[in-house]
Order: sequence, then structure tokens, then C-alpha cells
Amino acid sequence: MTDDATPPDGGTPPPPGAASRAARRERKSMLLRLDPAVHDAVAAWAAQDLRSVNAHVEWLLRKALDDAGRLPRHTAPPPRRGRPPA
Repeated sequence: MTDDATPPDGGTPPPPGAASRAARRERKSMLLRLDPAVHDAVAAWAAQDLRSVNAHVEWLLRKALDDAGRLPRHTAPPPRRGRPPA
């Protein structure tokens, strides 16, 4: 009888909770259609804050959800961007 945690190749099983950590790190993709003038304004703002447009849109959404009291408590913090500290 085989243990469910043992990989089929007989290697070392993953550490406890590894699957749940991987699921939390998964990022959702979505298509967003914007008016070109809105995109240009967001892109300029993102550039001033040294963020990508995608990271800035996520920051704006998180801020709006938090301000409205609708950001889920279990939401992971935004991923760290840029160079790692020296």
C-alpha cells in the first residue's frame, strides 16, 4: 500500500503545506479593456511611481478594496518587485 504523500517516482515527499503555499502564490490573469486615455493616465502614474502598469492596476484595486472595507483578510500581500536588497 502506498502513502499518498509519496511521489510516484519514490522521491522525497513535499514538505507539509507546500501545496497550499503554491496555491496562494498562484496569480490570476485577466483581460482588461480600457479607454486609451485612461490607459495613458494610468501608465504615466505607474511610471512616476516606478511600477509597471499591471502592478499599478493591482495596487489601485487593492487600495480601493481596502478603502471600501472589502479587501479579504486572508489576502496575501502584494509580491515584492524589483531588485532584492543587497
